[in-house]
Amino acid sequence: MDDAYKPLRERGEAMRRKVLGDRYVDGAAKAAVQFGADFQNVVTAFAWGGVWGRPGLSLRDRSLVTMAVMAALHRPEELKLHMHGALRNGVTKTEMEEAMIQVGVYAGFPAAVAANRVGQSVFRELEEARSASGSAG
Repeated sequence: MDDAYKPLRERGEAMRRKVLGDRYVDGAAKAAVQFGADFQNVVTAFAWGGVWGRPGLSLRDRSLVTMAVMAALHRPEELKLHMHGALRNGVTKTEMEEAMIQVGVYAGFPAAVAANRVGQSVFRELEEARSASGSAG
């Protein structure tokens, strides 16, 4: 990536880690060694540094907007990722459910049904992880 974009990429790296967590970002970087390293740099600089790093919307609001778009576009893997990020940004389960109802009205109920399945999966996994950590002690 062009050195002129280095500050934007660094800001994006910090934002991406804040929203998605170190584990996800490190895993994406590791996977990009085989294919997509330049793409990861562009996404990090422009999406995370340039858009997510802008003032004007809180991270919580950006998460809600992003989840709605991912649901409307039928992008379940990205929706799941951004649901976890939304939780980190203070979005509640109830707010996520309300967002999916809104998606149903404006993007179609099939999109919202699929998004609700993703949400069910996310919260089931979180509950299983809580149960496993509680029973391990």
